[in-house]
Amino acid sequence: MTTTTNLKAAGTLNGIDLDYLGQTVEAIKQDPAKAMTNFRVKSTWQGQTLSETKVESYMIGGEEVKREFKFRVDEPLELCGTNTNPNPQEYLMGALNACMMVGYVAACALNGIKLEKLSIETKGDIDLRGFLAIDQNVIPGYDQISYTVHIKGDGTPEQFEQIHNFVKKTSPNYYNIANAIALNSQLVVE
Repeated sequence: MTTTTNLKAAGTLNGIDLDYLGQTVEAIKQDPAKAMTNFRVKSTWQGQTLSETKVESYMIGGEEVKREFKFRVDEPLELCGTNTNPNPQEYLMGALNACMMVGYVAACALNGIKLEKLSIETKGDIDLRGFLAIDQNVIPGYDQISYTVHIKGDGTPEQFEQIHNFVKKTSPNYYNIANAIALNSQLVVE
């Protein structure tokens, strides 16, 4: 299987500009500082269970790149929300799926595989007794998250299996959810 370490392809496949990707990989090989990124968001309460998150910029290779996006998060009516937007768990799963999807698309392109279809279905169970502090023996999150990847293209089953394993090894959000990572907090009372 081709990886970014031995990138030789050129052109565009599955919407991925392989020439640009190759240039990026080579630039990072020459100067590892160019690989460093810093993503950040700011969320503010909008009332009830509604929040709004803004993205204004991120850092890559020591340079700030301006961006202007926002998205809203809410809860269903049954969880005291207004049901006007996806809830945090749906965004979490969506972020996992989207991150892995980039990996599948890029890995297929790098391997010369033209995709026809790609979708990821993700689900998990949360017992609200943990979140609501009803039972201290119940965790407030997932015991596990399950996902199914549906993929179709001109690759062989063996190639798709290799790509599947490659994505599990290299996807940042797969890693972040599958492994315990440090979560540093700070409280500022105003």
